This record gives sequence, structure tokens and C-alpha cells, in this order.
Amino acid sequence: MKLKSVLIAGSVVIVCGLGINAVQDAPSDENQEKKMINDYNVYALPMPEDLDFAGEPVPIEAPDIYERMDRELLVNTYWQSNTLLLLKRANKYFPIIEPILAEEGVPDDFKYLAVIESGLTNAVSPAGARGFWQIMESTGKEYGLEINDNVDERYNLEKSTRVAADYLKKSKERLGSWTLAAAAYNAGNYGVDKQRERQDVNGYYDLLLGEETGRYVFRILALKEIMNNPDKYGFNFRQKDLYKDIPSYKIKVDTAVSDFAQFAKQFDINYKILKIHNPWLRETHLNNKTRKEYLIELPEKGVYNPIDSDSIK
Repeated sequence: MKLKSVLIAGSVVIVCGLGINAVQDAPSDENQEKKMINDYNVYALPMPEDLDFAGEPVPIEAPDIYERMDRELLVNTYWQSNTLLLLKRANKYFPIIEPILAEEGVPDDFKYLAVIESGLTNAVSPAGARGFWQIMESTGKEYGLEINDNVDERYNLEKSTRVAADYLKKSKERLGSWTLAAAAYNAGNYGVDKQRERQDVNGYYDLLLGEETGRYVFRILALKEIMNNPDKYGFNFRQKDLYKDIPSYKIKVDTAVSDFAQFAKQFDINYKILKIHNPWLRETHLNNKTRKEYLIELPEKGVYNPIDSDSIK
């Protein structure tokens, strides 16, 4: 059978055993272009009223504040794939973060700081910051996290959230507002304090800061607004489309572990799944010469059904 391929609006249509007349009814390039223009629209976004961060109002009536907020709303609304992923991940991880922030006395809005820092993943920055909260090694150790070749607790979501909360509370005490504390998470307490003194102003919205820190709080505000009102910004999903928490339990380990691959098999899982639940375990083994007690998370039986490669013929 003779095949003909015809390019229509960027797609290849294969016509089997037919002459060229068979595609004459296909829409012309001009008609197809008009249809595409009519079907796809990009809208300016209305500015939300009464914006606030951690109960502190945003002076949206100021022209520069309006434009900076508008930019972040547009960027995050129309970067659809990324924001939809954030919505999916939030369903899995916010229930872990939220109660810790509440226990530590930190406003709930700071969960969106983790969103913009890492996309709710165990990211690694070029500067070496790690985990959901992008904690530097020196800061992690200062706040009591264990960081070495075997263990890096910056990847432990519960422990790193408590460290971030502690850091933010100290920033709020030093700088006087939660908004400035959020900015200082990016620029450092000293950096923000220095600019306040140099520019002789007190509030974040009055400061002229570098590109990254100048956008930082507005990015948090934009994600807060969109993730709280996904329908308003065109995000459509069902509850079953969101990522779910995996039922699990924890066991205590206070000895060395020579081989985590073999250790995992005792619980009917493999090494990959063990590491998914315990990303803070950085090696295939655990030295633990001091017999420190660790809590290792394991999934409930039956959640995963790993394939044994040896059984594949």
C-alpha cells in the first residue's frame, strides 16, 4: 500500500492508499491559524483585594507594589505545568508542614515559603542549600541538625521544618515583622538589617532590594493566592488527581546498619523505597558508632509492590 504523509498545522497525517485529492477538505493553513487564535486566549488578571502576608497588609495601592504583584501572579498562573505540580504536591506535604508551624508559633503563610524555595522537593541549590527549606550546612548544624556523610537531616521534612520555624521566629524578633522575616530567609538577617539602616526605612515594601529578594515575598503572595483559589486562576483537577500521603510507620534503630538494601528486604521493600521514605539517609549504610537512636520510616505493607528483577524472564 502506498502511503502519503501530509503536514497539517504541525502534525503529520498518514493517508493510506489514497490520492492527494483525499486531503483537499482539510482546513487551510489560514483557517487553521484563525481557529487557533480564536481558541487560545491569555487574559490580564484582576488584582486581588486585601492582600496580606501573615496578617500584615500589602500596600497594593502603591504603583510599584501593584506591578510587582501583578508580575508574579501572571508568571505563576501561566506557568501552568509547574503550578499544577505544586498544587498536587501540596496535598501530600502541607499536612506535615502545617501542624509543625502551628506548634512552633509561626504563621501558616510560611508554608508557601517552602513552595517557592524548593517546589516542595528535596532540591539542592548551586550554593549547597538542601531540602524543602533550602537550609545551608552551617545553619543546619547551628540549629542542631546532624549533617555528615551518613546522615543529612536537612532532608528530614519534620526536623527541617522545625529549624526553619526557629530561624523565622528569631528573624521576626530581630526585624520586627513577619514580612521582613520572610525576606531575611532569602537575604539573611544581616543583609536586610543593613539595607534598612542604609535606606532609613523600616518595612519590606519601602526597601529597594536586589532582584531575587525584591521578588521573594511577592512570589510567596502569588502562590498563596493561586493555591488558595485554583478555580479562579483556571486550574482544574479532581481530588484523586492530587498526590497522597503514603501510610507509614516508624521504627527505632540504635545500632549500625551495614547494608540498607538488605535491611529493607526485612520489611518487604527495596532500597529505593526505603530511600524515598528516608531521604536523610545519604549512604547505603549507617555507621552509628555512638548508638544514637534514629526513627526510620517504613510504608505500611502492601502500599508498594516492588518487582524483583531476578523474577523477570
